[in-house]
Amino acid sequence: QVQLVESGGGLVQAGGSLRLACAASGRTLSSYAMGWFRQAPGKEREFVAAISWNGGVSNYADSVKGRFTISRDNAWNTVYLQMNSPKPEDTAVYYCAAGESVYSVSHTPDTWGQGTQVTVSS
Repeated sequence: QVQLVESGGGLVQAGGSLRLACAASGRTLSSYAMGWFRQAPGKEREFVAAISWNGGVSNYADSVKGRFTISRDNAWNTVYLQMNSPKPEDTAVYYCAAGESVYSVSHTPDTWGQGTQVTVSS
């Protein structure tokens, strides 16, 4: 079983940038497709982005397409979410997730991290 730990959250101004990281331990990250989700106060957790085990395939929620980029470095067992031009509505707890495929991690991940808070000020 892989364990996931997110980092990099914090306060960022709208229009700025922030990079989240998710470090894996217990098993090599290259065994998994990876994803990012978020949950805002009073809302359900929602899909943000996913990437295949080798980085060859990625997909994004429409709300972040063109602003956020998911990437991975299997040598460092880490997956990233680069957040450019964030908006106040991007404020949420961001969760890293692992799964067998891009489709499965986007819908029913096998493993979750504990989350990291991102707050975007206007």
